[in-house]
Amino acid sequence: MKSNLISKSETNALLKTVSEQWGIEFPKMKNLKVHQIADDAQIITGEGVKILKIEEDYLPFLSEINMLKKFPNVMVDMGAIKFMCKGANVMRPGIKKFTEFEKDHLVCIVEESQHKFLAVGKAMVSSTELEDMSKGEVVKNLHYISDKFWEIGKTIYN
Repeated sequence: MKSNLISKSETNALLKTVSEQWGIEFPKMKNLKVHQIADDAQIITGEGVKILKIEEDYLPFLSEINMLKKFPNVMVDMGAIKFMCKGANVMRPGIKKFTEFEKDHLVCIVEESQHKFLAVGKAMVSSTELEDMSKGEVVKNLHYISDKFWEIGKTIYN
């Protein structure tokens, strides 16, 4: 795995892009490091930040609890957990509660008993549409606990 620090201008451009995609403001940072973990995937680390980039999508890394709390979420029942941790998309019947979100926005998947974050995905419908659904896919699972990014990410420290 290749890791390198990125320049101040690259850091500013990257944080600007991520801020726009996530709708979250980042404080000014320096010394961001990019870890190339696959041809189409990188883990970007900095002070208090760990971001997973898969192709053109920037995702909050699942170990970053404080960052994950800033995103809308979907709470799934206990039966959905093993499927989520194998990369399955979130289906309507497994959803217990949810906050407001728009279609194509990032959504965190939380399990109901311990309120732990299981995955990060992209909403396939808005929360308004979800209210009227009884079945179907709701969130496309992009990064989940035990995926290859999670396993590699556990070995990366700033």
